[in-house]
Amino acid sequence: MRRRLIQSTLAVVLVVIAVFGVSLVIVETRTISNSAQERVDSEAIRLTGIVDSRLFAAEDVTAEILRDQVAQERYAVIRIPGKDPIEVGTRPPGEVISSTERGEEGETVTVQEPRSSVTREVGRTLLIIGLVALLAVIAAVLLAIRQANKLASPLTDLAETAERLGSGDPRPRHKRYGVPELDRVADVLDSSAERIARMLTAERRLAADASHQLRTPLTALSMRLEEITLTDDPETVKEEANVALTQVERLTDVVERLLTNSRDPRAGNAVTFDLDEVIQQQLAEWRPAYRSAGRAIVSSGKRHLTAVGTPGAVAQVLAALIENSLMHGGGTVALRTRVTGNQAVIEVTDEGPGVPADLGARIFERTISGRNSTGIGLAVARDLAEADGGRLEMLQAQPPVFGLFLSRTPLKSSPVDDDEPMVR
Repeated sequence: MRRRLIQSTLAVVLVVIAVFGVSLVIVETRTISNSAQERVDSEAIRLTGIVDSRLFAAEDVTAEILRDQVAQERYAVIRIPGKDPIEVGTRPPGEVISSTERGEEGETVTVQEPRSSVTREVGRTLLIIGLVALLAVIAAVLLAIRQANKLASPLTDLAETAERLGSGDPRPRHKRYGVPELDRVADVLDSSAERIARMLTAERRLAADASHQLRTPLTALSMRLEEITLTDDPETVKEEANVALTQVERLTDVVERLLTNSRDPRAGNAVTFDLDEVIQQQLAEWRPAYRSAGRAIVSSGKRHLTAVGTPGAVAQVLAALIENSLMHGGGTVALRTRVTGNQAVIEVTDEGPGVPADLGARIFERTISGRNSTGIGLAVARDLAEADGGRLEMLQAQPPVFGLFLSRTPLKSSPVDDDEPMVR
């Protein structure tokens, strides 16, 4: 592109120089020739006047007297009737510019000038015009190079930006070039880069969330299947198989919810459900893991509470809290339900050391973890809670107490004020 811009600009300048330069040369050549002829004519008229004056006064007309009246490069011949021609100067060789005038006393005066003087003057003029044309060409080339760089460099940058976008590097450059059309292209590329960055971030976040949300049900299902392989009692096998089927249904629900959220994050399936069922389900799923770790998991608080939300999402939140207590906590894990205002609260606590002071409220940030874990479990749990219109908070750091707050409605068949322990 640079070469084309330089070549096109240079071609335009050369055409302009050719058109106007040739015309200027022709005009200047004619002007110089006419000026030389006018000088010779003027010289002849002036000499004729001098000779007329001297002849009229009966004075002598000699070459010595007229020598100072003729320019150095010119040659003059005065012919007086009845006398020999008078020559002043040296006869020029080659072509000459000549002018002849006749005086009142019958004499003739011829003045000649060598045409080489005109040729030299024309040559000097052509040299000046050539130098000006050369300067114009140099200036045009420099201007074309500058303009080509001004246009080609931004296009190269924009091509590199587009290539980076195609290679998966969506960082916007926010670079502008002072050319409205190129700046418009840069704006569009930066906007595209920001959109691609948001899409990639959302996709990576979805993948991380999906892997974490699927890991917990798969782990629980694996433990349930291990329970089945370790027993020969048909009743126990049947009971464990039913629980495993329930876990498979939950796993299917998690997958469907992930796909729904990836298509439209605003889509929701909030319903009114019984908290007791979700809590009992979690107790049944996690009991084998806690039994293997030599620990216990219990529940207490108000019974027959209902809440508005997605049962699968609430189960995922509780599973994340229970798994977090299993990995990082200690002693008995307790789930306690209570009511505050128009909200049902499920508190999850254990007897472990709690959340380190340096983490504090940052415990819900992604990649923040007190140990070598992914650091996204609590962040995903909070997102799930907020998606259902609830919230997940850390009520106490040491010992750790996490509270899941959900909007509630009472079951008509059972009072909500029954405060019965649900120790399991």
